[in-house]
Amino acid sequence: MTHSVRLSPALLTHGVAILKQLLAFDEAADKTLSRYFRAHPKLGHADRGVLAEACFVFLRRYRSLGVKLAAAFPAASASSPRHLFLAALLQEGRALPEIEALLDPGEARGFAAFQDFDDAALTPAERADLPDWLYARLSEAHGEAATQRLAHAMNQPAPLDLRVNTLKGERDAVLAELAHARIAAEAGAYSPFAIRLAGKPALARLPLFTQGVLEVQDEGSQLLGLLLAPKRGEAVADFCAGAGGKTLLLGALMANSGRLYAFDISEKRLARLKPRLARSGLSNIHPIRIESERDPRLKRLAGKMDKVLVDAPCSGLGTLRRNPELKWRQTPEGIRELAQKQSAILDAAARLVRPGGHLLYATCSLLIEENDQVVDAFLAAHPEFVPLSANAALARFNLPEIGERLQLLPQRHGTDAFYAALLAKKNT
Repeated sequence: MTHSVRLSPALLTHGVAILKQLLAFDEAADKTLSRYFRAHPKLGHADRGVLAEACFVFLRRYRSLGVKLAAAFPAASASSPRHLFLAALLQEGRALPEIEALLDPGEARGFAAFQDFDDAALTPAERADLPDWLYARLSEAHGEAATQRLAHAMNQPAPLDLRVNTLKGERDAVLAELAHARIAAEAGAYSPFAIRLAGKPALARLPLFTQGVLEVQDEGSQLLGLLLAPKRGEAVADFCAGAGGKTLLLGALMANSGRLYAFDISEKRLARLKPRLARSGLSNIHPIRIESERDPRLKRLAGKMDKVLVDAPCSGLGTLRRNPELKWRQTPEGIRELAQKQSAILDAAARLVRPGGHLLYATCSLLIEENDQVVDAFLAAHPEFVPLSANAALARFNLPEIGERLQLLPQRHGTDAFYAALLAKKNT
């Protein structure tokens, strides 16, 4: 593999500085990178690309890189930001001669040994670049071979998916406009509104984006909206709306009719919905900040919603292609706390559903503790709800291997990993 940007001591200095911040594993990597790039405006676009790519490789492969560095540099710290950054450059495809000018003689010998490391010496969890506890949970659920395939898929960069806003455009016409703008794109495999870009062009100035014809949204996330399937004129609630990606899709599926409530406890997240809402042309969405899932203002809507979406706060482990730092930030204790919160939110959201209405519980997690166990406990405590088949509800979209409860996986579906359980409230 050849690279157009020559590595320099200055670029290495920037890379090491960023890695020192990333090693804290205390925030989203893209926030760290954005802050650093704002503080260093003289960095060119190409240099930023090299730094960002190497940093994400480091985050994806942190565990195996550390093991290989420890073997290559037995007298040095395997967590040295300098060595980790250089190792990430080699891991993402740089040839050793490309970095040799940056190395002292001892480092040159060490990185030659790094490249000669036999990956067969890695443990399964190290090969998957997962912490032991997470590898154990996933292999118990999926088996060793499937977990390795899943981990390999999670260690690849995610594609950039878009959703066509059907109030303002039609997919074939949008694809033609993108082709005219020399942006390589293709129709999504499953969602009738999805477009997958071949690269990651700047969208901020693209008229299709600024005019609200296109929104950034993973195809898997779009399928959650299609699973809930709100109809024209219905009363619908997005209980954990966040910045509103799914809310906007629900509004479009409702053809801008009915009433759609976007609830969230964060004013900041709802504020990010406002410009997106303005671009979308939707007028049926009502953003409301609530104090908690027990906010008194929710009581007036009890038993009145036709459809309720609970996209629950979760570990985010299904989004490791985009947020690889999460696998090093999450802990078993944190997962237990999240599961308790998810159960409380699902219980509160269920109160809004009318008899005959539908409730969709969803996460972007891979863990049974946040998914099936939460839903099974809810159904045991709420006999007025019954499960519906996700497989039947999405049959027309030709999704492979989704089951009665939806489980999207990157190695099978090419999407982020999403879980969803569709429930119905009995009429009596």
